[in-house]
Amino acid sequence: MSGSREVKRRIKSVENTRQITRTMELVATSKLKRATDRVYATRPYAEALEGIVSGLYSPALSEKYPILRRPDEERRAAVLLLTANRGLCGAFNANLIKEARGLMDDLRARAIEPELHVAGKKAVAYFRFRGEEMLTERVDIGDNPSVEEAESLIGPVRERFETGVVDAVYLVSSEFRSAMSTPPQTRRILPIEGDPEAPPADHYILTPSADVILERILPSYIRNVVFTALVENAAAEQGARRSAMKNATDNAGEVLENLKRTYNRARQAQITQEIAEIVGGSAALE
Repeated sequence: MSGSREVKRRIKSVENTRQITRTMELVATSKLKRATDRVYATRPYAEALEGIVSGLYSPALSEKYPILRRPDEERRAAVLLLTANRGLCGAFNANLIKEARGLMDDLRARAIEPELHVAGKKAVAYFRFRGEEMLTERVDIGDNPSVEEAESLIGPVRERFETGVVDAVYLVSSEFRSAMSTPPQTRRILPIEGDPEAPPADHYILTPSADVILERILPSYIRNVVFTALVENAAAEQGARRSAMKNATDNAGEVLENLKRTYNRARQAQITQEIAEIVGGSAALE
């Protein structure tokens, strides 16, 4: 009898767990729809801006605008890692951290000193535990990142590049391909890479003036790269959480089926034993 009660308690516990994971799956599905809409809304502007900026480089402009400088060699590089603030999203955070660690190991192997800038509680906790120095620790960026948050994150790093403290800036984030495919990616966002197929800067008619436009468009471009990455990361996190919670819900259902079969067999054995005892007692009375 005690065995049946224990199985029944386990059934109740798994049912409660399945209800929680099912609710989290529904919440993640709702957030994923909004996050996906933001991804598709930000991409056209990001692609158009990248197309314009990629054709702006020239040696003369790089002397005037430090953000366009191209160091002869990399001696120190900034690594900006974006992760989530919460878990329960499968291997999403672990994959991003692994990508960043691989990048830093590769930089060190090439005699380039990396400096780490992190946004996301999971990565901050991981690197604190490992004793890795972080120049930036941001845990205040939520599910709906803003352009202002992107600027506050990349602004100090961009300034370090412009002043020559670092020679390159790498961004590690998730590439949102679909809700089921969000692989980590590494992108070097500074120095700005030129596109040989893009129209050169002197092919543009600039109004009010080239100086005014460039002073605004160049920082805006880097800020928008990080903002787009934050938006895609948010969508990827919800996609990973929805998949993880769906798998947990499905697994809980399988466990429930096994527990119910175990409970039914135990009850059947108990009833059979009780019937046997009644028959035995009746035979003894005769």
